[in-house]
Amino acid sequence: MKTIKNSFVILILISGLLIVGCSKDNTTEKTAPQLPPESSFVMDFEGFENPNDTITSRSIATYQNWGYSYINVLVWSVYLKVGLAVPVASFAESFKHDAVYHPDQDNWTWSYNFVVDGITHEAELTGFFQSDTINWEMRITKNNFYTDFLWYYGKSAYDRSGGFWVLKENPENPNNILQIDWAYDGNNIGDIQYTNIKPGAPGNGSFIHYGTVAGDLDRFYNINNSELNNLISIEWNHTEVHGRVKDAIHFFDSEWHCWDNTLQDVVCP
Repeated sequence: MKTIKNSFVILILISGLLIVGCSKDNTTEKTAPQLPPESSFVMDFEGFENPNDTITSRSIATYQNWGYSYINVLVWSVYLKVGLAVPVASFAESFKHDAVYHPDQDNWTWSYNFVVDGITHEAELTGFFQSDTINWEMRITKNNFYTDFLWYYGKSAYDRSGGFWVLKENPENPNNILQIDWAYDGNNIGDIQYTNIKPGAPGNGSFIHYGTVAGDLDRFYNINNSELNNLISIEWNHTEVHGRVKDAIHFFDSEWHCWDNTLQDVVCP
């Protein structure tokens, strides 16, 4: 009888160890969700950021088409670098750090510091699975100013084929201000769009849409001004820099207006 009791105790101990071991294995087997690509947040303005290409350094008479395209893209580029400096920097920094799993909440958190204008901020990016999507939330802290401010949130497909972000203006004005929609396919051909969603803003609904496509003119911007109900279409070759622009209000027609690889106006082929 004593032998049976001892065997029973040993069996319980072994079972307990197995349960603990399995529990530990399940935790370690969990894998952090893959971050959306940085290009899901930051639009590519390459080719439209060189100050030497502005029309102030060229003859206005012969560089109108490129110059007009440049100015319209530059407005959004400056907004990204200045108005969205903190959220952009917070997301860019996330790729340099590893996530920590929290079993009690079943989510992953990237925690780290980043610097904007010489000031250190604290970031906490959280990701958790929901069906075939991943939910994201970014909270930012600036000492003596604000704590755990939910600056932006979003969702992405499990396979990183697309998703969206919603950004708030700032801790003093926590209204939604910008939505970023993005998509990519297996050939790295995709697009990203910034849309002004600030409630009551004159430019609510305005957007800039950037994408890559196959063909000679392999890059494009579509820029919509909701106040003027006007769409500007820009297409160009990102290596040879020739391209074209269309704007019915500015050019008084619905035709394409082209520039060559020196950025000079030419007749469209």
